[in-house]
Amino acid sequence: MALNFQQRSSVFLRRVLLIAFLVASVALITVYAREAEDGPLHTMQSSVAGAFAPLKFVGAAANAGVNSAGQSLENLTADESTLSGLRESNAELRELLAQADEYKQEAQRLQQLLKLKDEYDIEGVGARVIGNPDQAWDQSVTIDKGSADGVQTGLTVMGTSGVIGQVFEVSEHTSRVRLLTDSNSGAAAMVQSSRAEGIVRGSLEGLLYLEDLDADAVVNPGDVVVTSGLGGSYTRGLIIGRVVKVDASQGDATRRVVVSPNDTTGTLEEVLVVFGVGADGEDDTDTTDGGGDAA
Repeated sequence: MALNFQQRSSVFLRRVLLIAFLVASVALITVYAREAEDGPLHTMQSSVAGAFAPLKFVGAAANAGVNSAGQSLENLTADESTLSGLRESNAELRELLAQADEYKQEAQRLQQLLKLKDEYDIEGVGARVIGNPDQAWDQSVTIDKGSADGVQTGLTVMGTSGVIGQVFEVSEHTSRVRLLTDSNSGAAAMVQSSRAEGIVRGSLEGLLYLEDLDADAVVNPGDVVVTSGLGGSYTRGLIIGRVVKVDASQGDATRRVVVSPNDTTGTLEEVLVVFGVGADGEDDTDTTDGGGDAA
């Protein structure tokens, strides 16, 4: 009897609580609908939403991580044909980048030749170096222009920095150029600032020496050396290089000056064969800045 009474009391209590909850809910809904945005129920709702916002963020991040992991797993399980295609595409891109870099460097070299051509008002023809010497002591190169292009023996040849040599052998479509650094080469030259004259000769070690200077000639490191045109072997007034060392002092009977060469066989790729120079392209041309950048 006592147990039955307790069960009835428990059922009655649950019913009372349910009715009270429903009445309270209806009352809260009514108050929420009638109060302003800054009312107590609206404020409480915003606080609760803010408290649970981080949980939403964590859930979104976890979902993104699952998606990323799924994509990574899919990439790892890609078949061999897909991976092979990616490798081929990567190799093609590397090749294109290398070609673009070559074109860029070539354009820069041609721009330097064009700059010299305009600076000295040169009439001539551009050529590409197609052959280097087989022996270390041979300082000559082969170019892809010959008699069919107007090239003749004895013509001056310039690189991107200035005079580099002279044509000594010509065929119909190719020519050979002996560089100034060759031990058999020689060019009448002068120091631009002091007008001191001498002969620039090559050497087996690939250096240029300005020799046969007068004892009282004024020569200092950094001076520009240009072709003098004496003897007609080289076009007059073109930059050969700069003085880098003076072996003896002014007044000594024997003096040897080391001159920096413009280019070597290993760096030459394009050259300019000089047919003639305009009236303003004489030794009076100031090469202190223009030619100095390339020397």
